[in-house]
This record gives sequence, structure tokens and C-alpha cells, in this order.
Amino acid sequence: MAWRWIWRLRKLLALAVLACFIIAIYLGSSSMPKSYRNSDGRGKFFATNLPLEQPQSASSTENVDPIDNTHRLGVIVPYRDRFEELLTFVPYIHRYLLHKKISHEIIVVNQVDGYRFNRASLINAGFLYATSEDRHNGHGKPCDYIAMHDVDLLPLNYDLPYNFPGDGSVIHVAAPGLHPKYNYPTFIGGILLVSVADFLKVNGMSNVYWGWGMEDDEFYVRLKHANIEVKRPSDIETDNSNTFRHSHSPKVRPRDTAKCYDQFNKTKRRDRLTGLSNLNYTLLTATHMTIDEAPLVLLNVRLQCDITISPWCDCSQSPSSAGSSNTHKKGSNNQNKKSSKDIKSLRKIKRENK
Repeated sequence: MAWRWIWRLRKLLALAVLACFIIAIYLGSSSMPKSYRNSDGRGKFFATNLPLEQPQSASSTENVDPIDNTHRLGVIVPYRDRFEELLTFVPYIHRYLLHKKISHEIIVVNQVDGYRFNRASLINAGFLYATSEDRHNGHGKPCDYIAMHDVDLLPLNYDLPYNFPGDGSVIHVAAPGLHPKYNYPTFIGGILLVSVADFLKVNGMSNVYWGWGMEDDEFYVRLKHANIEVKRPSDIETDNSNTFRHSHSPKVRPRDTAKCYDQFNKTKRRDRLTGLSNLNYTLLTATHMTIDEAPLVLLNVRLQCDITISPWCDCSQSPSSAGSSNTHKKGSNNQNKKSSKDIKSLRKIKRENK
């Protein structure tokens, strides 16, 4: 009889140990900080959900080699209505660049006017901020090179170059053959590194490209005419399937590809009228904040449109786009509402960080 009671006690003890182990795993998972979890509660939230070994936390200073402060990179992100992508991008690229020991600053340029999106003009505005001597009091030295960086493109390979390109050449990080979507010889979109001297040399980017596309192609021509070489990564062992994560969904965020007035013909040529020197905009606010310990500055920018040069900044009044005028006007209003919502969300993040 005694051995039967001993056997039962051993079984109960084994079951109790197993139960404690299961409970410990459950509690450990459910106690993960919310800022490190996906919206559906699975895994980690930001850069950690990608197949990339993560650098040490931005707040950690132990066993970390010093950042190379010889040069300073301004990561300029033209932005409108991409809030979910921004929440992922900022902490991811910050940790990625820390891992590569790149001194950097993330500058998100948010277009808040009612005109069509103008990526090139936002980059021009971001460049002026990044290189300004006056505004850097207490926020580091001005940048001596910039990265024109799409918010929906994340590098997955640490061998990609983000270093200073030197004067007389640019580095196209998202090169043909590596970019998940675009693969033509003159493509220089996605991520492009340019020194301050070379950006000034070509007078920045054109301001006439309202809507989606072609501003990078025009910038390629500017570089070519200035004899500035386009360099691309070499000895990269990944390809267009695993070098970047491209998170854009055309169904969720359709491109604004409308063409009105004489936009199609005018934007096929080299623009010699507009650029950095005559950018017309108003910087409404510049707000420093952090997302998941990653610092950024959010610029709210209101662009101005010279309708004598580029009337296609607003296609809603164009006779040639009568069929799509209501759609565009409605789209502009929706964009303004979403931009306002995004700004409120970012302000909430800032308050929580205080």
C-alpha cells in the first residue's frame, strides 16, 4: 500500500512542476512591454520583427564602440499619411545606423497643405533644415550629407553603405538588382546618399513634380549634367528578394498618378527653372520627439505652388481631368484629415516621453 501512495505523490509532484512551468512561460509572454509588441500581441513590435540581428538598445552605453563623428548624416524622410510605416521606420533605421556607427539625425518632413504630394520639395525643405547652423543649438552639428530615404523601405543587410559618399559622387543604396521593385539602369530612388556640396551644386531637386513619380529621374539628369558619378553597392550577397523590406501596398495606399494640364510633357524634360534656390514653403513647426527611444525631428511644412509654372499641383480644377476632379478634391481633404490625425498621435507620443 505504501508504494502506491508514493507513486501517486510522485505523479502529482510531476504534474505540479509541469503546471508551474507552463504558467511561467505564459506570464513571461504576457508581461512583455506593450511598446515591444505587435498590435495583435505577437512577437516584438518594431525592428525586432524582421530577420535581422538587432543592434544594442539606443539607451545602452556599455560595450559599444563610439560613433564616428567625422561626418553627420541627415536622414530625410518625405512624409504624408504613413503613420504606421513611420512608427516602424524611425526606431528601425536609428538602431541600424547605430550598429553601423553612423552619426545621424532623422528628419521627417510632413506636408500639411492641400496640394498633391511633392516628395522632391519636401527633400529640399529637409535639406535646408539639416544643414542650418542656427537651429542646431543643443541638437548636434549640422549634417554634411543626406539620405533621401523612403519611409517604406527598410535595409535588411548590414553590408549596405551609409557612409559619407564624398564630393563628386553619390551612393545609390537601393540599387537596381537590390530594390524589391525597380530595376532599370537610371533608377536612383528609394535611398540615395548625397553630400551637401553636391546637392548645392545641382541646386537640389526640382519643385514641379506634384503627385507620384519621375522626380528621381529628373535628379539623375541633374547629376549627369554636373558630372557627378552614381555609385552603387558592390559585393552584396543578398538580392532583390532579401536586401530590403518594402512595405508599400498599392491597394491600401494607391499612388497619385494623375496627369493634368500639360504635366506629362513638361515633366519629361530637365527642369532648369526650379530647385533648392527658389523653394517656396513655410516651416510651421519643428518638434523634437522620440519613438521607442529613437529620436527624430518632425517638420510640419506648408508648400506653395506657382500655378504659372506647375498648375498640376491641384488637378481638381483641370478641364482635362473632369472625371477625376471630385476624387482628387476628396482625396486632398482626406489627406489633410489623416495628416492632422497623425500629428495628434505624434504629439501624444511626445507627451508620453516627457
